[in-house]
Amino acid sequence: MKKTFLLLAFISLHLTAFCQSDLSNIMMVYVKGGSFFMGCDDTKFTAKEYDNERPLHRVTVSSFYIQKYEVTNGQWRQLFGIYPPAYNGVNYVNKDCDDCPVVMVSWDDVQEFIKRLNQKFPNRHYRLVTETEWEYAARGGKYAGNFMYAGSNKIKDVAWYGKPEGATHPIGQKKPNELSIYDLSGNVLEWCADWYADDYYKNTIDAINPKGPATGDTRVLRGGSYFTDDISCRTVFRSHLDPATRRWDIGFRLAYDAPSEETGK
Repeated sequence: MKKTFLLLAFISLHLTAFCQSDLSNIMMVYVKGGSFFMGCDDTKFTAKEYDNERPLHRVTVSSFYIQKYEVTNGQWRQLFGIYPPAYNGVNYVNKDCDDCPVVMVSWDDVQEFIKRLNQKFPNRHYRLVTETEWEYAARGGKYAGNFMYAGSNKIKDVAWYGKPEGATHPIGQKKPNELSIYDLSGNVLEWCADWYADDYYKNTIDAINPKGPATGDTRVLRGGSYFTDDISCRTVFRSHLDPATRRWDIGFRLAYDAPSEETGK
């Protein structure tokens, strides 16, 4: 009986993930808006390299939807007809795995994906998540358990990480966070909508729906990856790269605004 239950659970998880290759069935999670403290005041991370995580500051976000899983190879291929051209000659990608996160896509490539997706499904108005929304969702929103990683203090429970010789893993194989969102820590780094600035947090204390600096040279990345260490997979860790960067451990997930009737406006 127990073996049958475990088999059914495995099949259910596999089929749920497999469906994510279908662009008409992108699973989104509703995140009820609220206020939270963004950043880090952990005394373990006081070195200068973590200055961009401070100060710990209060911000408010409106309700929104965020993708349950990272965008997959299958979804990318369904929209464009091919895998990202940058896959050619790269060893660190699971290009034969439709349920693995798409990688080797620049921030600009992602904007083209979103543009075409919105043309195909104009009712959703998909976009990239903002950095503030990303951290709020990763922490669990209103159900936050104050974990170091997205859903746990035990990184192995929720994240693929620390395997520079490895590659991406199929979505949804680790435990989700408090909002039932998968792989916010590890697997692949995720592009956010925002420009990056070291001192950005000093300028957003008590801000409502901050959307990043007006200009910049690099775009925000969040979440760490299978390639990076455990520190980079913390919910508060901030990364940034040139928006033209294509790398074997960089992908993205989608978001869109919650309709006004759902936010109570």
